[in-house]
Amino acid sequence: MTPKKLWTWLAAVIIASFAVLIYYGVDIYRKIPPIPEKVITTEGQVLYTGQDVKDGQNVWQSIGGQTVGSIWGHGAYIAPDWTADYLHREAVLLLDELAKKDNKVYHNLPDEEQARYKILLQKELRTNTFDEASNTIVISPERAKVQRELAAYYKKLFMGDPSMNKLRDAYAIPVNTVKDIGRMEKMNAFFAWSTWVCITSRPGDNVTYTNNWPHDELVGNTPPSSLHMWSGFSILMLLACLGILVFYHARNKEEEIKEELPLEDPLRNMKPTPSMKATLKYIWVVALLILVQMLAGVVTAHYGVEGSAFYGIPLDQYLPQSVSRSWHVQLAIFWIATSWLATGLYIAPAVSGYEPKYQKLGVNVLFGALLIVVLGSLTGQWLGVMQKLGLVDNFLWGHQGYEYIELGRIWQILLLVGLVLWLILMLRALMPALKKKDENRHMLTLFVLASVAIAMFYGAGLMYGRQTHMAIAEYWRWWVVHLWVEGFFEVFATVVAAFLFTRLGLLRMKSATNAVLFSTIIFLAGGILGTFHHLYFSATPTAVLALGATFSALEIVPLVLIGYEAYHNYQLSKSTKWIKAYKWPIYCFIAMCFWNFLGAGIFGFAINPPIALYYIQGLNTTAVHGHAALFGVYGILGIGLMMFMLRGLYPERQWNDKLIGWAFWLTNIGLLVMVTISLLPIGIMQSVASIKEGYWYARSAEFMQTDIMYFLRWMRVPGDILLALGELLLVIFIIGLKFGWSLKEKR
Repeated sequence: MTPKKLWTWLAAVIIASFAVLIYYGVDIYRKIPPIPEKVITTEGQVLYTGQDVKDGQNVWQSIGGQTVGSIWGHGAYIAPDWTADYLHREAVLLLDELAKKDNKVYHNLPDEEQARYKILLQKELRTNTFDEASNTIVISPERAKVQRELAAYYKKLFMGDPSMNKLRDAYAIPVNTVKDIGRMEKMNAFFAWSTWVCITSRPGDNVTYTNNWPHDELVGNTPPSSLHMWSGFSILMLLACLGILVFYHARNKEEEIKEELPLEDPLRNMKPTPSMKATLKYIWVVALLILVQMLAGVVTAHYGVEGSAFYGIPLDQYLPQSVSRSWHVQLAIFWIATSWLATGLYIAPAVSGYEPKYQKLGVNVLFGALLIVVLGSLTGQWLGVMQKLGLVDNFLWGHQGYEYIELGRIWQILLLVGLVLWLILMLRALMPALKKKDENRHMLTLFVLASVAIAMFYGAGLMYGRQTHMAIAEYWRWWVVHLWVEGFFEVFATVVAAFLFTRLGLLRMKSATNAVLFSTIIFLAGGILGTFHHLYFSATPTAVLALGATFSALEIVPLVLIGYEAYHNYQLSKSTKWIKAYKWPIYCFIAMCFWNFLGAGIFGFAINPPIALYYIQGLNTTAVHGHAALFGVYGILGIGLMMFMLRGLYPERQWNDKLIGWAFWLTNIGLLVMVTISLLPIGIMQSVASIKEGYWYARSAEFMQTDIMYFLRWMRVPGDILLALGELLLVIFIIGLKFGWSLKEKR
């Protein structure tokens, strides 16, 4: 297939996919669960107002939000999902109140009578009592009494009641996490409303706003038929598209590797420009961020076994788990993104052979801006969680409470400005090459489009405000997390890798161009609408579930050829003698292929079908996928790209293979051990508990604090040690390139 036809298909896929994504985004806006003006009892007593709910959402965000347990399944893993926890506690207490109305004690009743009260319970909880005319939700006095009891319970938990010390320790929640009683009352209102969304039937339907999530048979939350149907359909679509892909690949596969390879490294004599040399400081910062991120991960993991301390040190009073986890996740995104941005700045002048005026100054200014954003956002997150900022200031400067985009709005805006500056610097350097009508133009155009997407799509995180409805905020959040990180970064990386190999003279430009364009088409065909698989149970219509199930299955399609891609890269590493200088960057690409197959493919698809995600969303199975995909794919790829840059910045000397070799193998083996002997077994046991007992139980302290769970959490240590040693050796290697111990004889 010609590049022109491939471009036509790519344009059609992007336009059609975004049209559907936006159309059903509008549908989400139209069908969101209502936030009433007030919630009242049948007797007219006001329990809380809609503004209380909105303010309570901000309070929840200020304490760390999705880093302290989760809402609707999205968030951290140590503390419970608050909606599932609240719902089950409400149901148990309400059963007692319903029986008490009849002067009976529920637990003393025979099974037949208990069954009758369960039916009454479900009827009361699931009936939608929202009155559109008065904009109110009406609940019974019995349910109101239960909600007041639950408010008292959560007040004790999040504030300073000594009787909750043990439970707080199990959840890694510091004493006085919420310091103000007024704030606590508002957060209770938010918990009550977000739980109401999970148990209340949509108007004219027999499923709840969250498609009957979370699983809890006591309240009648069981998987609806749509979950089974669309799960089955997604697997059929996957099998059909796999067959089509293999057929196409077999029929159209061209040999990409050149028959006549260069006798010498074509890039060896390329003199780095001043702006290319200026990217070295980016790599040094990446190395520092890797170490800090690793330490934050160690602290966060330890909170799972010693919730209020770090080996006896009361660390939670100075660095709560919500902060350490935010830093751990945020720093991972920062160092991975920085490595990729630096690669773009390095490659642009190398490809075009043109150094624009003041390009080095621009690279240095961008570097300073990135440092300000990193340090400022991390400080703001700490100040927010420590309750040192007002709710408005927290949103602007502190902790937004949304996983992966925790940084405050001002830091978001500044980061977006930085990305636009990066894009401008790239375009300035590439402009001469773009004007040429040679065989490079297709690859360059795709490189530019991926760069534009990276710069612009982060702006989706600005589409929601401080008190935006949770369902809408989740929609836009996943635009950033899925489309930005998992989408266009992937395209960018694919193009960059192909560029590097073509510049080395190892791949034919024509066949490499066709391969990259085709890979981009099949990836985005599933990837754009695959965004919806994060929104199955985030109070979205059933159509979102259907589309998410169908197209997220297609995300697995390109991964079926990942073994070929790994072997292809291995062949390149053995193709000629001088290529040995690029051994470790290429090995990083091979490792990326492995983790793409295992982390994104197997572990990702295991939690993607609706019926699977219904039971296991937000369990440690998600952490398995997250670690294997974020670090295994994007992190190791970022390291590989840095290795290519360093090879060009230190062209005359051989590397210390022992040092970088140990770093490579320890990092990959450590990640594999950590995932497979700790996170995965915990996730599997949680999944079984969720299916058998209910989602609330799988996330409860009762289940998570058993001896076997305690042991499995400690089993992270071997893998963590290997991974940490690997990362430390990597940093030592990078430093050694400057001071000499990572260098050997001349090439």
